[in-house]
Formats: sequence, structure tokens, C-alpha cells
Amino acid sequence: MKKECLSSTILYKKFLAFILIAYTVFLPASCRKQKSGDISAKAELRYGLTTEPVTLDPLNPFNTADGRSILFNVFEGLVKPTPTGKLIPAAAESYRIEQNGLIYIFTLRQGVLFHNGETLRPEDVVFSLNMAKKAAFPGFDRIEEAEIVVNPAEDPERPEIRIRLKEPDPEFLPYLTVGLAPENNPDREKNPIGSGPFIIENYTPQKSLVLIKNPDYWQNGLPALDRVTIIFVSDNDALLTGLRGGNIEGAAVTGALLPQLDPKDFDIFPWYSNTVQLMALNNAQKPLDDVLVRKAINYALDIPLIIETAFYGKGEASGSPLIPGLKDVYNESLRDPYPHNIEKAKSYLAEAGYKDGFPLEITVPSNYTMHVDTAQVIVNQLADLGVNGTIKLVDWATWLSEVYRNRKYQATIISLDANNVSPRSFLSRYLSEDGVNFINFKNPAFDLFYNMALVESNEARRISLYMDCQAIISENAASVYIQDILGFRAFAGGRFGGVVNYPLYVIDFSTIYRK
Repeated sequence: MKKECLSSTILYKKFLAFILIAYTVFLPASCRKQKSGDISAKAELRYGLTTEPVTLDPLNPFNTADGRSILFNVFEGLVKPTPTGKLIPAAAESYRIEQNGLIYIFTLRQGVLFHNGETLRPEDVVFSLNMAKKAAFPGFDRIEEAEIVVNPAEDPERPEIRIRLKEPDPEFLPYLTVGLAPENNPDREKNPIGSGPFIIENYTPQKSLVLIKNPDYWQNGLPALDRVTIIFVSDNDALLTGLRGGNIEGAAVTGALLPQLDPKDFDIFPWYSNTVQLMALNNAQKPLDDVLVRKAINYALDIPLIIETAFYGKGEASGSPLIPGLKDVYNESLRDPYPHNIEKAKSYLAEAGYKDGFPLEITVPSNYTMHVDTAQVIVNQLADLGVNGTIKLVDWATWLSEVYRNRKYQATIISLDANNVSPRSFLSRYLSEDGVNFINFKNPAFDLFYNMALVESNEARRISLYMDCQAIISENAASVYIQDILGFRAFAGGRFGGVVNYPLYVIDFSTIYRK
């Protein structure tokens, strides 16, 4: 979830209200007709999702992981990730980093057009960066100034964008994947205009969102599909029905759903979700404010059995707030920091003064079947500890409001994703005063080490600090870190190719082609 910094209360209420209103958003004809023309549906994909976007605005930091996945195809930043996690120029043609990471300078790619036919200008970039800073996107508080400059030594006819940071930061580049939007668009929510490979043709909440090919996309040969119709369904049962009935031609499914699909009818592509599934423990709620209680819960849970039972064994145990896929910075020693030991768990609980256990309410968003299944397994395992776990199912909007925003919960099951390919996207939410620290974890040592990592220019020392940050979170049993879920993308057999995985929770429709 994936993560996902807070702006003002007014902004939050505005976009949250958006998802609660059932109406069809038809994009203005001025946006569509210049680009869509009479696009053939011969190369079409009907893709199923169980979660809708919270917002269509790329400069709104609140969104679902599936929402960001959709917008990945509509908007592009100055740079973008490759499937291996490397960052390459996107809207920018080139960039350079000066003064040990204090200044980042970008030259825009020529000929990049927004979906309304207008050229992407340096002014649009500066506007987008300033809006992301105002909305409190992760990392953007580090920007001192973004401005347009002319460099006679390079090309006086091509202005550059210069970003000056408050402090040197050699690892700032991943934040600049944030989507760029035109300055002259007064309503990015109802009229989303990007420069990516697809254009949003229309959106009917609770039903579908239609993407059509951007024929002027700067990267030659992409996208391969003319149209992607994203069909929103209520749950995994509806998703399976759509897949087996042919109304849905592609979707992400978990290991628990895979046996229900006939391999003769589907091509299956494994992929890690690149999210950390966890049982988040509210460190400000009694008795979870006691580290001994949190450690007892960790020792009471059998992580391999959870993965085996709820996911048919399809997952990679993490034990850390970081995904194992970030191999250079993942703390491998935390793979299994609390091996299942019910006697040790009972000992910790008794030491904390809860020998006879306590009631624990686990709030779970009902639209995520995999989290509901996980919660059921956890409740059974907690019973051995004497903890009376109960599951409270809520809709997604309620989860966002009550759990994520207002922190009114004891425990919850969720997957946390990242906005970019930096370890900071996973770790920054544990800073004591961070706006999305819904776990309420507060630790001065963690704050110190994390902030030291922000300005450490030596890569080896910076990685060591990230390792220490993970260890502090683990030692304090901030939550129960379960796994990076191994998922699968199922496509109608023999019809599609070009499915690419990224170290982010995204799907790139531009590379998929119809056979």
C-alpha cells in the first residue's frame, strides 16, 4: 500500500469522497479526440482488478497499489525504472548529479507530448515537482528549489531543470519517477493528462477504466496494445468467474487461487508482488505498546505455516520491513528473526503481565481475500498463546480512513508497497513523526540511523545504516513481517506475450502484445 505520505486533511477528504461517489467520469472531449481518433480494438486486453484507484491524479500521494499500477501506464517522470530496478531517463533525455548529490540537473527529451497534444515544457516539470513537494510526497521535503536554467556551455536553446536539495543526497533519483502533469490543467482528477504510453479514455467507478494507445508516445514501438479495458470486480470469486468465463483475459492471482485455474486454458507468469505483507501492530495501543507483548505475538506465529496454508506455499518469508528483492540492502539475518516457539511466546506474555492472554481485534480490508485468509490462520495460531483474536472486516475506504489515516485499530493485515525502487520507500514510514507511520513506531535510534543514511555519500556505509534500521525495527518487534507474496499473472492461454515484471507493484501494459 504501497505508501503513501499524507497531505492536508482537506485534500484527503476530497479524494476519499471521490471513491465513495458512484458516477461515471467522462474525460473532456478536448483531451480525448486529439489522440484517440478511430483506434481499432483488434489488439485489446480485458484485465481484472479487485481494487480501484483512490485518485487519478499523479500528484496526489494517496492511492491504492492497483491505482498506482494503472497510473504507471499513463504518466511518466523524469526517470523510470527498468525491470531490473535500474533507473533510466524517461521524460528527461539526460541528467547529471553535481556537488556530491546536492544538485540534480535534467535536460528534457525533445518531442515528448502530453495526451492533449501539447509539448512537455520545463515549466510543467517545475510545476509537477513543486506540487509533489506541497502534497508531501516521500523525499520531496528535501528539495530546496526546482528551477529552469539556461546553460550556454551545453545548449542555450534547451533550458535545463535544476533541482537543488537542502542537503546532499546521492540517492534522491528514485523519487523523480513521480508522474509529470501539465501546468495548465486545472482538474487533474477528472481530466488526467499524462505523457505515458496510454491515455485514460473513460472511467466508470465500480465498473471499468479504459486505456487507449497513445500514438505519439516517444518510445517507438510501444505500446503494442490498442486498448486495455480494466474491469473492476468485487472480490476474487468474481475475478475467477470472469477469467474462466472469458470476460476477463488477464489478472493477478495468488497461489491460493492458482489451483482453481485450468493450466490448459491459461498462461501463468510468476511474479513477486514486491510488497511486504505484515500484521501491523499499533504500537500506541495497549497492550501492543509493550515490546514484550509484540515479541510474544511474533514468536507465537508460524510464518512458514501461514504461507503454506493461506498461499499454498507460494511466498518468500521476509522477517524485515524491506522486501528480499532489494538484495543489496535487505538484511538477510532477519529472514527468520522470531522462529515459532510457543513456550517462549508464553514466557514473554507472562513477563508483560498477560499470563491469561488478552483480546485482539484484527481489522482487515474485505476486498483483499489473501489478507482475510491470512488473518484466519493467525487467529487460530494466536489461540495457542491464549490471545483471543477476532477479525473485523471493513471496506477499503473505511480501512484507509480509520486504520491508515486515523490509526484507530489494534492490528491489521495488509501489504505495504513502495513508490520507487529505493529502500527509503519502505523504511521512511517508521520515522517517529512521519505522516504515514500508522504503526506508531517511535524509536530515537532508528530516527538517527535513518537520517544518517540520507546524507551518507559512501554507499557501503549507507547500506550498513539501512541494515541497522531494519535490525532496530525487528529487535523492537514493531510488527509481524510475513512475506513478499509470490503472485501469478494469469492470461488467456496462447493469446498474450510480453509480460514484464518490475521491482515495484506495477503492471506495464505497454510491453504486452496480443498474439
